Amino acid sequence: MARDWGNQGRGGKLGCSYKRTTLIVCSINIVVALFVLRYLYASLYVYSSSGDSPNVTKYTPDQIEKMEESIRIRRAAKPLQLVKMVKRLEKRMSTGGAVQLPHPLKQKITDEILERLKGLNGNGTANEQKDAVESWRKEKLQEVKQVTLGNSVNSTLLAEEAGLLLKALDSNWDVLSEQIGLWIPTEVINKEHDDKPEGQDEIEEEVLPGRPVPPECNAELHTDYAGDAVRWGLTHHKESAAECCQACLDQAKYAKPGEKKCNIWVYCPSETGCFSPDIYEHKNQECWLKYAEQPKLNFKDKYSEAYRDAHPNAPLVVPWVSGVVIV
Repeated sequence: MARDWGNQGRGGKLGCSYKRTTLIVCSINIVVALFVLRYLYASLYVYSSSGDSPNVTKYTPDQIEKMEESIRIRRAAKPLQLVKMVKRLEKRMSTGGAVQLPHPLKQKITDEILERLKGLNGNGTANEQKDAVESWRKEKLQEVKQVTLGNSVNSTLLAEEAGLLLKALDSNWDVLSEQIGLWIPTEVINKEHDDKPEGQDEIEEEVLPGRPVPPECNAELHTDYAGDAVRWGLTHHKESAAECCQACLDQAKYAKPGEKKCNIWVYCPSETGCFSPDIYEHKNQECWLKYAEQPKLNFKDKYSEAYRDAHPNAPLVVPWVSGVVIV
């Protein structure tokens, strides 16, 4: 009896061991299966995304050839010489390649140049100033060379400063001039020609376009008379000042009883239009017919400086031509 129980105990332990082993193996298989499925799913997703995605643009061989040809054309059209020149200019103007002088040394040479320019008593022309600076540069360069050679010269420069100045004054003088703010303008010689005959007005009397204005029109160039408008000039254009004057005479001749008769005509002969201090744009060939019991000038010859300060768009010379007629 005791032996049977012992066998049963051993069999129970053995069965329990098999069960555990089976569970462990099954668990491992499940994990491996899940890993394989995940890998296959990921591979399938990547393949479908790269091969069938509508967002991926596909080009035909003809399109690819045209794009390559376009790239070749752009490269061939690139201004290589201009790019090289710009790079050389940038390298030349860059302070990185130039000798960097200490600030006290820059101040010293700046003071010396100013003293040399002051010797001109402020009356030197641009060329004289340029010659004075160039003379100082040559003298200073000679002094620097003597100091670097160790020759005994009457100089306040140290050997180290002389070494820096040698290159700055020789090959990098343009860069050094810019660094110290030295700029001398190019001298422009203007020869004054006074060809105007004696007694001639400052305002040139130009010739009016069209047929000559009759004497009875009393035409006055660069003149604008005030008055009540009997014919609105914005919609009343004439080919010439003579025709504008004739329109004034005709209006006065055929005016109805009680109607104001034109005795002032104002015409715009300028192709670019005429200035007036109102809200309208006055164009070429405008013909204003006006009436005034006592004709009075608005403007004559030139607009005053005070008027032009108040009206920045006003020109220097009055552009209108006017006349007062006897009716």
